[in-house]
Amino acid sequence: MNFFQGQNLTFILCFFIGFILKKLKLLQKDDAHILLRFVLNVCIPPLMILAIYRATLALDLLLVALCAMLVMVIIYFISSAIGKKLKMEPQTFGSFLVATMIMNTAFALPYFKIIGSEELARASLFDIGNTIMIFTFAYYQAIKYGTSATKEKIQLKKFLTLPPLYAILFAVLIKMSNLQLSYTVISFLELLGNPTGILMMVALGLACEPKLKHLGKALIAVVLRMGVGLITGYLLTLIFRLHGTAQIVVIICSSLPAGFNTLILADRENMDRDFAATVVSISTFIALFTIPLLINFFY
Repeated sequence: MNFFQGQNLTFILCFFIGFILKKLKLLQKDDAHILLRFVLNVCIPPLMILAIYRATLALDLLLVALCAMLVMVIIYFISSAIGKKLKMEPQTFGSFLVATMIMNTAFALPYFKIIGSEELARASLFDIGNTIMIFTFAYYQAIKYGTSATKEKIQLKKFLTLPPLYAILFAVLIKMSNLQLSYTVISFLELLGNPTGILMMVALGLACEPKLKHLGKALIAVVLRMGVGLITGYLLTLIFRLHGTAQIVVIICSSLPAGFNTLILADRENMDRDFAATVVSISTFIALFTIPLLINFFY
């Protein structure tokens, strides 16, 4: 399967459509957040339900979620050591840490959806591990280094209100109870999930706004997130002896670009917003080419 043709070409074109629409002022950068919220709350949950419903559940699913958590923790220690040597301001350092830890797992879901339900199911579990760490460990770092740092507790209720979480729990319950979904229900879920790739790429194009400020440090953050992440994911698959689909999903997801939650946390806790936006934009653009390359290599 050539991912530089067909669906991936569509994704790339949608990315540039979003970017051009913003330049023409037909849409605004803030519209990306609306599209991404729609994808998160409406499109992705049906994809997760169908993926797990159609997949064969196995122990490696739990290991895939665990790998996502471990990747973030390992990257944190590496980024923390390197970031301190770069002598950044606390707010920039906070954005640096968070950007290198958070993986944009939603970026990979449309690709895995094309490949098959087994891959999508495992990518969905990786996403859950990633999400748990975002709203606990990564969020703690944002509070710690943001200018609005306080002693307030980490708001786990944000995580507990995420629709994808309940979609996966619902799908697992269906799977364990051996219930059969009707053709009408499956068709409806597919209809809701189909726009995921297009809407997300348009949103990424709208949000893409790299800054020259701190470009060198931002590129280091991109290498840590995607390059070191790739190596870390691969080593973890060796440690846990993951093979086949589980191994491929962990490796590819570990090399994903910085997640959009980086921008959300930077804005909420008054970290360096421009630095966060630069890392997210650059890594996302690079991932449009590196992720298809990795998929081509493994498949």
